Amino acid sequence: MSHQPFTAAALRGAVDLSSLKRPAPPAGPASGAAGTSTDGASVVIEGTDASIRDVIAASAQHPVVMVLWSRRLQESADFVATLTTVANRYAGRFQLVTVDVDANPTILQAFQVQAVPVSFAFVQGQPVPLFEGVQPEAQVTAVVDQVLALAAQHGVTGTVAAGAAVPEADEAEVEPPLPPLHQKAFDAIEAGDLDGAAAAYREALAQSPADADAKLGLAQVGLMQRTQDADLQAARAAAAADPADVDAQILVADLDLLGGHVEDAFARLVDTVRITADADRNRAREHLVELFEVIGTSDERVVRARKALMSALF
Repeated sequence: MSHQPFTAAALRGAVDLSSLKRPAPPAGPASGAAGTSTDGASVVIEGTDASIRDVIAASAQHPVVMVLWSRRLQESADFVATLTTVANRYAGRFQLVTVDVDANPTILQAFQVQAVPVSFAFVQGQPVPLFEGVQPEAQVTAVVDQVLALAAQHGVTGTVAAGAAVPEADEAEVEPPLPPLHQKAFDAIEAGDLDGAAAAYREALAQSPADADAKLGLAQVGLMQRTQDADLQAARAAAAADPADVDAQILVADLDLLGGHVEDAFARLVDTVRITADADRNRAREHLVELFEVIGTSDERVVRARKALMSALF
């Protein structure tokens, strides 16, 4: 399934939260699902009609990912387990909130969903639609990384306590510390210093040219640098006015990729390769290959786009 933009423009709020009234608290403590806690400081918590406003308010301190699911649907329960695994791996860099829609009709009404599971992120109290339906763990991880990058851009870099929510089966799964230069890059991103992050990744690559994580990090930071001051509407207008303008097409492709419209970004540059020649064509091709690195060369969308690129070239 597709997901929505992760740029600053995504924080417009596609969901009407005004109906989330604060009901009276329940008579007794709510019971948590396996591997979760109702403690607001835990990595994975259950959201309820009574607590959802507090959960959303907490997104001013740390990113929040919320999944609406139903105990009656095994597929949605399995997806909650996938999200829980990812949340525990990130050790508090975001909080996962699971909402059983059968038990929380007010939340179901507010988000107006037609089917579950469906997922949203919250940054500074504003919702960002993520997924409709079940997604593989690798895709969830990729999108979580984008959510964290978006949160960092808005100064939301807090963490939540990691210990209370980790299922017993995952106790041995401890996130290893980042290499020093990778940690330096991550700290720079959180501080809004993209130039510093890029320099750290370049230094890591100078020390170890085969460092795939540094290569990916540098590509992602480069994407953020190129788009941080861009006006999406103006960029689209310029690209539409001149389809052969490689710079204009590259900028929109970058914005689309950062916004989660991966296939649109790839298709735009494949089309640019198809209608240009010589140096312009090569520049469009090289940039497309760089975007492949941002997403990951094993991603199915990259595999399909590579085939389309070969067709456009030959």
